[in-house]
Amino acid sequence: MLKVLIVDDEMFARDELRYLLERTKEVDAIDEAEHIEEAFDKMADQKPDILFLDIDLSGENGFDIAKRLKKMSAPPAVVFATAYDEYALKAFEVDAIDYLTKPFDEERIRQTIKKYRRMHPENKEEKPPSGHQRLALNVDESIVILDTSEIVYAGLKDGRVVVKTFDASYAVHDTLVVLEQKLPQSLFIRVHRSFLANMDHMKEVKPWFNSTYNLLMKDGSTIPVSRTYAKELKKLLHMM
Repeated sequence: MLKVLIVDDEMFARDELRYLLERTKEVDAIDEAEHIEEAFDKMADQKPDILFLDIDLSGENGFDIAKRLKKMSAPPAVVFATAYDEYALKAFEVDAIDYLTKPFDEERIRQTIKKYRRMHPENKEEKPPSGHQRLALNVDESIVILDTSEIVYAGLKDGRVVVKTFDASYAVHDTLVVLEQKLPQSLFIRVHRSFLANMDHMKEVKPWFNSTYNLLMKDGSTIPVSRTYAKELKKLLHMM
């Protein structure tokens, strides 16, 4: 069960974030706090897994709060959710797992939840996916059943969602967002708004331009890595 606490002194910001978190269908319980003492009371009572924390809280500083959390025996993961974009580096100095800027983006929030689940697999109620997890795909008039470990990537090609294995390529009816929810999060990572890559089948990362990359897969395919997702990919591959 994944529990979230939103700490923000602006009601509209809390409402927006709650709405987007609910849309991910990844969060089981969401609570809110307007100021820090209320937040600590709720943390003690409910023990949330993730704290979405604003930086400017009516005179209180989100970074001071994050430092206090580090003294707790089992603190929640911290995600800064703020209107300021200049404090991202400082956020990671206090061990925040992510940094979101207002107005919030639903897909970006999905990535934050995925990042948390990768970092805390014990939080999942289901068993970690095995290498033989099956995936049923609607292809034309039939259903194709694949072992997810055989999938090299899923992405948009010529306006269609394609699932690529070492032996074949399937144009499927599912959207990429739906596929992302079906595929094991411990194995697949979004590297571009149009591509999901199997981490076990990555072969080489080549710099491209403007901080983007090309990802060479073991089957010879090349897929793009956008600036938005490059940092997380490099972190997973210990490139930074």
